[in-house]
Amino acid sequence: MARTLSSPQVLKTGMGAPAFTLKGVDGKMHSLSQYGSRATLVIFMCNHCPFVKARINDVIALQSRFKPSELQVIGINSNDPSYQDEGFDNMIKFSKEYNVNFPYLIDDSQQVAKAYGAVCTPDPFLFVDGKLAFHGRINDAMEPEASPTVPVMENNVRALLAGKKLEKDFDPSIGCSIKWKG
Repeated sequence: MARTLSSPQVLKTGMGAPAFTLKGVDGKMHSLSQYGSRATLVIFMCNHCPFVKARINDVIALQSRFKPSELQVIGINSNDPSYQDEGFDNMIKFSKEYNVNFPYLIDDSQQVAKAYGAVCTPDPFLFVDGKLAFHGRINDAMEPEASPTVPVMENNVRALLAGKKLEKDFDPSIGCSIKWKG
């Protein structure tokens, strides 16, 4: 497990979300443009990372607290598909095991992760009205075994939907490094 902090080196606050069309665990192709939510949370995640496993139920709960018109979570797996416990078949198993309630997509070319500047799992990017508003943690639990006390992402979504300005537009997430090919 290579502990890695997310980094704001590629996308900056106010920039648009890079477009993508990727295959989901439902077997369908998903494009960012097909979702009409006011807020979109793109999370780079994977199947094996203890940080993702520790926060996945928090992300599922987050999606369930908002109407589809308010927030759409989209999970993207950009890890090398040949890495242990990764790949499309394992994504399907992961999705079923955790009852994932949002699209979980495979970025097997790793081009989407590179376009966003994602470096770790989870690495969340929150867009409001198509523009990056927040890049960072789901909550304040920074270790897999920690229990969250502050729902950072939920608070930020609620504030942004209410038209408020965030105190921080970047608050690094921590997780395993994305497993790059070659």
